[in-house]
Amino acid sequence: MKRIWLLLVPLAIICASCNQGRGEARQTQDRQAQASQNRRFTLYTWEGMFPQEILDGFERDTGYRINYVNFDFDETMLSRLETAGGGDYDLIIADDYIIETVIAEGLAQKLDKGKIPNYGNINPVYLRPFYDPSDEYTVPYGAGVQTIVYDPSQVGITITGYADLWDSSLRGKVGTIANYRVINGMALKVLGKSYNTESMDDIRAAGQRLLGLAPNIRLIKDDSLENDLISGEIAAAVMYTSQVTAAKMEDPSLEVVFPSEGIGYGIMGSFIPSKAPNPDAAYAFLAYILDPQRGAECFEYLGYYCTFSASEPLIGGEYKEFLTLPEGFNVDMEMIGNINEAAEEEHARVWTAFREATGLSE
Repeated sequence: MKRIWLLLVPLAIICASCNQGRGEARQTQDRQAQASQNRRFTLYTWEGMFPQEILDGFERDTGYRINYVNFDFDETMLSRLETAGGGDYDLIIADDYIIETVIAEGLAQKLDKGKIPNYGNINPVYLRPFYDPSDEYTVPYGAGVQTIVYDPSQVGITITGYADLWDSSLRGKVGTIANYRVINGMALKVLGKSYNTESMDDIRAAGQRLLGLAPNIRLIKDDSLENDLISGEIAAAVMYTSQVTAAKMEDPSLEVVFPSEGIGYGIMGSFIPSKAPNPDAAYAFLAYILDPQRGAECFEYLGYYCTFSASEPLIGGEYKEFLTLPEGFNVDMEMIGNINEAAEEEHARVWTAFREATGLSE
């Protein structure tokens, strides 16, 4: 029995040593996994929001590894963020109207602006939006500015504002996007009213004004409207900013008009979810793209208005007309915000009547 004991003791010592080694190996693996997780940056937004060179440069310069996750609709983003309880993602870029809900539900965290040393590079025009009036949660990344684009070789008048689109010489020559708040809002501005009015009388009056525009409308569509302007299918259009960019790059002779009645605009905003796994990575990315040169590269690629004033001087000359506001710009700008349910329903009725009058109802 004693001999057996003498044999077992060394074996126990050996096993203990092995277990210790395996434990240390697991701890090393855990530390490595944690370190890898700490260098992971999950960006959640639409596809194609940044030049690949910017994404590659961020990884190279900071050591973070980007996990780029896409959504097609803002509502999809909100649903997944709600399911995650404000977790899973480090930085989200989405449309303005949905961010108001995100903040109201406590799914975004307040910014520590000390971690964004170049926060001052943001253009003040795009600060204090309706969804974040104290600039506590968001950084703007690109603005959609409602402009008119037309082909001067196909139009016999000089267009200076929305009201010119009603001119009889444009019969059957105008195209618009299918965003009713933008197009109904255009009629509101012609009447001297706010895009965001909740007055039923104002909205109905705009609807009556739109009916007079119906004979001039040839197309109402959201997709590839710029191609119809370039091909000559239409001579003038109210388009999304990215479409204006594509049209001007294809045909620089097209005229871009900042309507004299006033401009409506929207913003894509970035925010850090309330339980982001790696908020430090989000701060690093925001500081990275707020660099003047990198910001200019981003907006030239994105095709939306530059929201970083420090980047505006670096926007290429071929882009300036439609990616930056003109120097000395003095046309009123109004952000198109969320309105109450009754006003939205009235807009929908007005829009349906307008589409029916054009013969282009959905």
